[in-house]
Parts: sequence; C-alpha cells; structure tokens
Amino acid sequence: MSISTKYNPREVEEKWYSSWMQRGLFRSTPNPKKEPYTIVIPPPNVTGVLHMGHMLNNTIQDVLIRRARMKGKEACWVPGTDHASIATEAKVVAMLKERGINKSDLTREEFLKYAWEWKEKYGGIILEQLKKLGASCDWDRTRFTMEDELSAAVIEVFVDLYRKGQIYRGVRMVNWDPQGKTALSDEEVVPKDTMAKMYHLNYEVVGAAEPTYITVATSRPETIMADVAVAVNPTDERYTHLHGKSVRIPLLGKEIPVILDEYVSIEFGTGALKVTPAHDLNDYELGQKHKLPTIDILNDDGTLNEKAQLYVGQDRFAARRNIVKDLQEAGLLVKIEEYASVLQTSERTGAVIEPRLSMQWWCKMDKMAKPALEAVMNDEIRLHPPKFKNMYRSWMENVHDWCISRQLWWGQQIPAYYLPDGSFVVATSAEEALELARKQSGNDNLQIEDLRQDEDVLDTWFSSWLWPISVFDGFKDPDNKDILYYYPTNDLVTAPEILFFWVARMIMAGFEFRNEPPFRNVYLTGIVRDTQGRKMSKQLGNSPDPLDLIDQYGADGVRAGMLFSSPAGNDLLFDEKLVEQGRNFSNKIWNAYRLIKGWQVDESLPCPNETAMAWFDSRFNEAFVQIEDHFTKFRISDALLAVYKLVWDDFCSSYLEMIKPAYQQPIDKQTLDTTIVYLEKVLKVLHPFMPFITEEIWQDLKERKEKEFLIVAAWPKQDKFDKELNEKMESVLKIVAAIRNIRNSKNISPNKPLDLAIKVMNQDGYEDFISIIRKLANINEITLVQESVEGAISFVEAGDEFFIPMEGNIDVDAERERLQKELEYTRGFLNSVVKKLSNERFVSGAPEAVIANERKKQADAEAKIHAIEQSLASL
Repeated sequence: MSISTKYNPREVEEKWYSSWMQRGLFRSTPNPKKEPYTIVIPPPNVTGVLHMGHMLNNTIQDVLIRRARMKGKEACWVPGTDHASIATEAKVVAMLKERGINKSDLTREEFLKYAWEWKEKYGGIILEQLKKLGASCDWDRTRFTMEDELSAAVIEVFVDLYRKGQIYRGVRMVNWDPQGKTALSDEEVVPKDTMAKMYHLNYEVVGAAEPTYITVATSRPETIMADVAVAVNPTDERYTHLHGKSVRIPLLGKEIPVILDEYVSIEFGTGALKVTPAHDLNDYELGQKHKLPTIDILNDDGTLNEKAQLYVGQDRFAARRNIVKDLQEAGLLVKIEEYASVLQTSERTGAVIEPRLSMQWWCKMDKMAKPALEAVMNDEIRLHPPKFKNMYRSWMENVHDWCISRQLWWGQQIPAYYLPDGSFVVATSAEEALELARKQSGNDNLQIEDLRQDEDVLDTWFSSWLWPISVFDGFKDPDNKDILYYYPTNDLVTAPEILFFWVARMIMAGFEFRNEPPFRNVYLTGIVRDTQGRKMSKQLGNSPDPLDLIDQYGADGVRAGMLFSSPAGNDLLFDEKLVEQGRNFSNKIWNAYRLIKGWQVDESLPCPNETAMAWFDSRFNEAFVQIEDHFTKFRISDALLAVYKLVWDDFCSSYLEMIKPAYQQPIDKQTLDTTIVYLEKVLKVLHPFMPFITEEIWQDLKERKEKEFLIVAAWPKQDKFDKELNEKMESVLKIVAAIRNIRNSKNISPNKPLDLAIKVMNQDGYEDFISIIRKLANINEITLVQESVEGAISFVEAGDEFFIPMEGNIDVDAERERLQKELEYTRGFLNSVVKKLSNERFVSGAPEAVIANERKKQADAEAKIHAIEQSLASL
C-alpha cells in the first residue's frame, strides 16, 4: 500500500476528528469500575473567538485529558460558555444600533429577546473553533451559564447566602463604567500607563485680612464642585494658621472647612488635600471618619448633574477642559505639571473608570475565604507552580466584600422584590416572594403586580464561581450520579490573573456548598506575548489568527509550537518559528513512518540488530520515567520536550539509522516487527500532544478493529531500563558524531569509508557496538591499538582514544597551512588574554565573574593550541 509522500494536515485532521466524534470517543458516563478524571473548561465568553491564550490553555487541557483517557480513566472534559454580561450586552446594543434601535426604547423582555437571538447566532463560535484545535471535550455535556438549570442554581445560591446573612444591600464605593452604565468588579478594570496632568489650584482662605490662599494639587479639577473639605496634616507647620478655618472652592465660592488628619502626607504635593468623598475611595473613608457630607456630581453616563452647579450636562472631560480655562482666567490656576500615571479603564468598553458611591448588592467574603485559604496553604489544593501561593495568601488574607450587582439586563436578575413601602424580600420566585411579602407586611391583599423585582443582574462571576458544581447539576440534585462521581474535579487549567477572581471563588463555593474543594490541582499558564514581550492584543496587531496558523501549519504543529516554550506560570514569548518547528516535527515523524512502511521483509534473513533493539527498548523506558515525572509535576512543556527528544533524536535519527537495511535491500522480520512495536509506543506518548498525525499513522500501520483507536489505546506501562547499556550507547553516538564532525571539518565526503583505530582504556569494550559504529559513521575497518596512531586525527570519548588515519583522505599541505593559520590566530588571542590578566588594575577592579571568564578563555586557548600542535605533528 502506497503512503503519501507529504503529510496533509487538513485531510487528516477533519477525518479523524469526525471519526472520534461519530464513535463517541469523547463521551463520558459514570463508571464505578474506572477512576474518574475530570476537567471543567474555563468557560470562554460567548462573545469570544479563539485567541492565542485560548490556544495555549485548551491545548494543555487536551493533553491532560487525552493522557488520562489512555491511562484507562473515565476522562470527562466539560465544555461550555459564559454569558459575559457586560461584553454581550455591549455587542447586542451595537447590533441594535445597526438596525436603528436604541436600548432605551425597548422593554427588558424585548431586549432579552434580541440578546438570545444574538447568543444563538454567535455564541457557539469559539467552541466550534476549539474543535479545529483537536479539543476532545464531551460536547454532549456543553453548558451555558445562563441556561435554565444553571440560572436556577445562581438564584438558589443568592437566596441561600442572603438568608445566611452573607449577602446584603448597601452604598459603597465601586468602579463605575460611564459608558456601560454599570458597576465593575476589580478584574474588569484594566490599568493603562499614561501621562497625566496635575493642576495646582488656589483655594481662598475665608476671613483673612487680605487675600490669602492655600494651594491644592488635583488631577481631576472637574470634581472640585463635589469638595466638602480641605485636609492638612496637624503637624504640618505651614498650615498651623489654618486650623479651624474655612476655604472657598475656586469658581464656586462655596465655603468648606479645613480639617486635620495624619493621613495627609506632608511631603506629597502641596501637603493640602481636597476631600471629595463621592469620587475617591480614600476621600470617602476620610469623609466617613470626619462625618462629612457626600456630594455626587456625576450622572450614570459621566456627565455633570445639577449638584455640580457649574458645567451641568457637560461630559466630565469637556468639563475638565472648560474649568481649567476658567480657573486660568480667574487667576486661580497656579501651575500644571505632567506626571506618569495609571489610568483605570473598563475592560469591555475602554471607558475611564469613575470611583463612585453606589447602592449595590454585596457578598461577604471573610468567612468563606478561611477554608479556601487553608486548602491551598496545606496543599489540599496544589497550585502549579507553587510560587503563586504567596499571591493567593495575600489576596485571601485581605479579602474585601464582593460587589455582585450589575446595572444591566443580560444576566440573572437579582431575586429581590420591593414592596410598595420600599422594603424588600428575597425569594427564588415571584410566588415565593409574594408569600414572604404578605407575611412581612401583614397585608394579605398584596398581589404579584404590587411587587417590583430588582432591575439589576448578578455579576457574571457569580454564576461562574459555581461552575464545577453547576455543570453536574449539583444544586438541582446534590446527590445525582454525575456530581457524586465527577466531583471534585481533578485539574483546572487557567491564567494567574483570575486566580482570585475566579479560582479562589470557586474554592469558596466548593467548601460552602459541598464541603470539599472543587479540584485538586490548579495549573497556571502564562500570558502569550510577542517576541518583544508585549501582551498579544487586537489593538497592537501583534496577535496572529490561531485558525490561520492551524490552516498553515496544521493543528499538531500549532499545539506543539505553543508548548515548546510555555513553562507553567511563566509567560510564553510566542514566535511563529516555534509553530514552524512543530510542523517540521510532524514532517519528521511522517518521513520516519514512510521509511518503515517502505521496507520489504525477507523472512529468511537473520536479525543483526539485537543491540540496537535492546538499546531503544531500554532508552524508551528511561525516557518514559522522565516524561511521567514531568506530567506528575505539571511540567507539560518539559514533558513534550522529552518526547520530542525521544522521537526525533533517539528513534528517528539514531535507532532507525542503526537498523535500516541498505538501499533497496530487504529487512529481517524480527527487526521490522520489533520496530513497529516501538513505533506504536512512541505514537502513544506523542498522541496527547499531537493527536491527529499519530492517529493517522496508528491506523495506517496495520489493520485495526472497529474501536481500536489510538485515542483510547492503553498508555505505556513503566518497565525496567539498562542504565549501563544506555550510557554505552550514548558514548557510541558521541563517537559517531565526532567522526562526522571530522568529515565536515576536513571536507571528506560522507560516502567515503574511513578507517578507525581505538586505543581502549576501559575494560568494557565496543564488541557489541562495532556494527553500529561502522554503519552510522561509514567506517571500513576498526582496529584496536596499544599506541597512538601517526598521521591520524584523534579524539577522546569516555576515556578511550580514537584515531582516524588521514593519509589519502586529505590534502596534507592544505591542511598544514590551515592549521598553521589557526595556530597563529589562537596564540595571538591567548597573548591578549594573558596581557589582560597580567594587568593588576584590571584584576583588582574587575568583578570575580569577569576574571573567571577571562581565565576560562586562557585555559580554552591553551588547550586548543595543544590540540592544533598535536595535529600538526601528526601531519
């Protein structure tokens, strides 16, 4: 049977993915006879399309799940998507605008109808793209955070926590997105480095005999109308005369007190601080401490409201430009300074965030944080790499209450129902709410239409923190067979930036609702960056389209390329050359298979390859120990590199070269049968990383039964290896490499046979390896000698000395001339190094490392000179 000369990823990938799907090889059901292995996907946003971070994250998950499946475990990888309140609502609003519809013109029900329409059309794109990557998820289990069962779980949890006193409603400072018109959690805020301006303003002191001013520095002059005080440090002698005084807000003329507080830094700025509690978190705490009023001068959309008195209706940044101009004209602007700052922006809309006091729903975190912290600190849940434990501990020991409400329509609506008198009840349904409301108010005549449900929805993370439980319907039926079998899950693969915002909260939910952790290991990937170290983004235009990469290099090539340089927790500097290397690896494997497939068997031939076969069997077992150790320690990149070396170096470049028959000559049956067994073992350890090409070769290698797929083939078992044999073969391969290097340096054709003399110093000789050395290095005659061989080039390996006679193999005069030039150059280099080391000022002033490096250069040059002189003498 002929095999294609070139590997075609497109044909192969589509064929085998469809075949795996049709035969249900990704499906999982509880099986008491098998150990479960479960991964839940970090649900990508329904608005998302595949990007490089997804590629890395999901490749790692697929590697883990495929290996577990081959190890005979009941492997279950649950896929799904997150409804992504803010991002999806923004997409739907944009879609409506294109149709000439404003959200404000719609009822909530009408808007949600459009939102579901958008979700059904675009929401599954990323999951379809993951299939191109080879993700072996159980697609029958696909979940969505806003499907009925999962939404019901969210509501149930809200009601449960509210009744436990863990959820409350109150006015607190939040991150406000004026464009999205909603509060944001910290993880939805993106800091951006920028240059900002500091405006120094004069506030007039009230009651002074002559005009007196105190200078206050602010980056936000448009908020001065919300000022309620100016604070100074009580120990600051510059302002002792202002104790108990008042000042006037510039332009507005309103009097506000000067207050004293040690919070104010004497060294920073002018030492005087404007206090604006409604628009700064620290000012808010200062205001609370001094019982100051709070004046919010901003509307939801970032325009100034009537409380500002000036610039009413203007956007905050337009108001800033206008107030700066007016302050200048009034002579109240002292100076403007530029400084490096960090701008807090909305992840979804890009708008500059406003710190703002707002009535929101909050979830207390301190009590739930304790078992979640303890579980990670005592390694009940292991973080890989463990360096993230300190970061996790810092967050959890300083946990803040969680703002869980969002001013949106897309999401789970908060199950709080307001009575006509403004009080509220919390219930899982309107019917239950009515019952509670009648009881609370004593009014049995209340009807459902008398109740008003809270307009806000819950933070998206409030559904995704329940993900490992809710995907198995653990709230709907806490004792169903899926949750009892698959929970806790095994490994979670995610990014460090959501270690607190998602991972920690899932751990809290696990202990709160099931009294056990949701997973045992957390593998934290790094960020995919470009070769300049920049985070990949659409804005920078430095991120390739993953599907284009798959189209060009094949999914296996992309998977391998992503993993070649992705140690856990460290950022990956992505270079397309890595993916090219992955494709080249595919081609290497394919060509090796073609070579084996092309051999003809002669059953009458004896087997001449016992040593080579024994060595590769031993070498495979040795490498397998290393591969399994890397997997155990979640060093996935290292595991791939170990497989890569085993396949490329040991199997393709060494073993196949040792055993391949002469051109157009047959091979003996024993060697071919054994080699096919080895190839199958190699394909097995390679399959989790490169599933498509390995399945293609596996199926083509020999006739297989209906369900005899590599994806479900048994993972290799650990076996003994012969360390002495492996070390000896390593020396043999170094000998071959040295002979090849001599050929290259002397321009001797690889086809020209050479003689080799060996001066054996070790007792353990090369009897079993003579044929291998002959074959790989193209050696004619091998002799054992007692003395050095004249007119030969020599090298040493493992204490033995090897000689390649040069007579008739090189132009002696030309070689002598070349060596003479190299000798002169090296002597000159040595003189310059010795001169430098003889300089006392250099030796006494230079760092130790520099001096050590120079001495190494001296030793290397001396050794090289000795070797060249010996070569010249032998000529």
